[in-house]
Amino acid sequence: MNLHLPAPRSLQDRLMVLLLACVVLAAAALAMGAYRNALQEADAINDLHLQQVANSLRHTVPLGGMAGEGDDGDLDLQVQIWGSDGVQLYRSARSGLPQRAVLGFSDMTVEGTRYRVYSIQTPLQTVQIAQDMDARQERARAQALRATLPVVLVAPVLMLAMGAIISRTLAPVERMRRQVAGRAADDLRPLPEDHLPDEVLPLVQELNLLFGRVRGAFDAQRQFVADAAHELRSPLTALKLQVQGLQRGPTDAAAQEAATARLAQGIDRAIALVGQLLQLARQDAGEGAASPAVRIDLRDVVQTVVADALPLAAARQIDLGVVASDSAPLTGHAESLQTLLRNLLDNAIKFAPPGGRIDVELRQSAGEVLLAVDDNGPGIAQEFRARVLDRFFRAPDAQAPGSGLGLAIVRAVAERHGGRLALLASPTLGGLRVELRLPGA
Repeated sequence: MNLHLPAPRSLQDRLMVLLLACVVLAAAALAMGAYRNALQEADAINDLHLQQVANSLRHTVPLGGMAGEGDDGDLDLQVQIWGSDGVQLYRSARSGLPQRAVLGFSDMTVEGTRYRVYSIQTPLQTVQIAQDMDARQERARAQALRATLPVVLVAPVLMLAMGAIISRTLAPVERMRRQVAGRAADDLRPLPEDHLPDEVLPLVQELNLLFGRVRGAFDAQRQFVADAAHELRSPLTALKLQVQGLQRGPTDAAAQEAATARLAQGIDRAIALVGQLLQLARQDAGEGAASPAVRIDLRDVVQTVVADALPLAAARQIDLGVVASDSAPLTGHAESLQTLLRNLLDNAIKFAPPGGRIDVELRQSAGEVLLAVDDNGPGIAQEFRARVLDRFFRAPDAQAPGSGLGLAIVRAVAERHGGRLALLASPTLGGLRVELRLPGA
């Protein structure tokens, strides 16, 4: 049965686990290396000690005299000395070594006890020093353990220090989490960007941009609700009064027909107003922002919108013409640009006199796409050209009915596409000329 433990989801826990694992592995490797080196050093020191004891006895015999009368103390050393004639001059009291010597270092086992032996020969005598390997290795292991003790003691301290460092390093992330978690649902203020590490700062900046977009959408929604409530109140009140007039009953058929016609016109105006309010709300909320801008040909947009506007222009006997280059590529949203041009043509048809003329111009100029609509209507006075782009503002001398939203929608679409909008006097037709310059593809 295989058990798969889930990986820590917390960045702090994941760093802690990985770094502590590295510390444990490194400490284990250091401890093993220190232990092995200590054993090797202890072995070399013990061999050197055997050599030193043997060299010290090259020309002397230990006090105590004859064989069997000596004592090696607490060093677990067994000593044998032979004269030049092979007669044993000295032997440790507890020595069980055989009566032979191999010059230099050698290992032997006597009655289950392992010995490390060193023998040296001079013209006067032969000296043999032996050491119990078990006792020798026990002392070496004790020394090796003492050598690894600093590593064992430092490792937990290092772990605690690394944990404190990780917690302190990630404290800005935790502080940011608490700030976001403690906010109200409608609190869209930017998060503070001071004293943040470089790895966290881009995330906070993107969150602030997101908060700004959401705040803009909320503001647009509130503005739409306020605009709709304000602008729909008057036409709906007028419709209600007209319905009440019909309910009281006109005196003759002609009056009833006129009242019905006025009611139909009021309903049409309310429908048009609601449609423009919805268009404006979509533009304020960033229509098309969910989908990326794509490369389009504005010439196709112009052809589509002009074809839709031709019946309305023909009904008023208005000559609607187009002068367009072969292509006008740019990056944007086709539906929004259709809305823009449709509002320009609706205004031009509304204000142009019956039998008038409207020209649509489309061409490329210095890396830009120029879209212009000229008409031979009354135009807009110079002092009102900037204000008519505001919502619900209508020039005092406006002769056609309207809600004052068409050019506001045009400005919103132009700004969303990075374009420049200008209201001018038409040099060819004498009415209004609306110029829109958009960045080319």
